[in-house]
Amino acid sequence: MPASKIQNVDEARRWILEGQTYAWIIEQYRNKYNIETTEGMWTNFRRRQGLPGRRVRNADLVPWRVKVEHSAHYYLQMLRFRARELAGTSLNEREEHRVRTFERSLTADGQDLVVHYDRETKAGFFLVPRRPGVDKSWIREPDSTVERGKSYD
Repeated sequence: MPASKIQNVDEARRWILEGQTYAWIIEQYRNKYNIETTEGMWTNFRRRQGLPGRRVRNADLVPWRVKVEHSAHYYLQMLRFRARELAGTSLNEREEHRVRTFERSLTADGQDLVVHYDRETKAGFFLVPRRPGVDKSWIREPDSTVERGKSYD
């Protein structure tokens, strides 16, 4: 079995529990230890250490089956952050700032906007006016013909 690239298990655990992104951890390892790591390596480390998963599933905030090409969209990230908040998972300072800024943008200038997803479009995600009495939370409630799911395709 090859030697582990993990230089300090306690440090790595702390970073993950603090909510640092894998990209941030990869950059820290590159700068601090001159070691190249991958997101997959950190995912495996997290799992082996019994640390909680990164994604919080919330079918009320992300009810759609999202295409891979839309999986990194800013609006989807904000919905994931909100899902983590609602699940009681703390956000790091940057994530907290981003989600609060996004939340304010939904009601800026007297608007009342929600996130809409259309997997058949290039952009995928859009902000649209809330339908009073229909749209809850931060999303446009999908109709019954929308494919629901938690995985990407």
